[in-house]
Amino acid sequence: MSTGKTVRVRELASARSGDKGNHANIGVVAHDEDAYALLVSRLTAVRVQDFFRSLGASRVERYELPRALALNFMLYDALAGGASQSLRIDTQGKLLATALLDLTFHVDAWDE
Repeated sequence: MSTGKTVRVRELASARSGDKGNHANIGVVAHDEDAYALLVSRLTAVRVQDFFRSLGASRVERYELPRALALNFMLYDALAGGASQSLRIDTQGKLLATALLDLTFHVDAWDE
């Protein structure tokens, strides 16, 4: 039986997103160093691509900014053509950060 808990990204960080043409950019800034270490280990490019699978991103790249306690994700080809072509409601990817904050993962120990 597990003694850990489920944690949402929003408990560890804030985030902001936007478009780069047909690509989406999501910045995630950890609340502190411990949260950053946990995000680095759990919030991988593969996990983010899987979470946003329905967008059809061709690939996701993660960039680490340890001095800023931040991660930056580029979701390539995720905006159905971008703001001037897409028929999606969120043509500029502004709500992707909000969605990512709801991503959960299990941790064995987390001090609140």
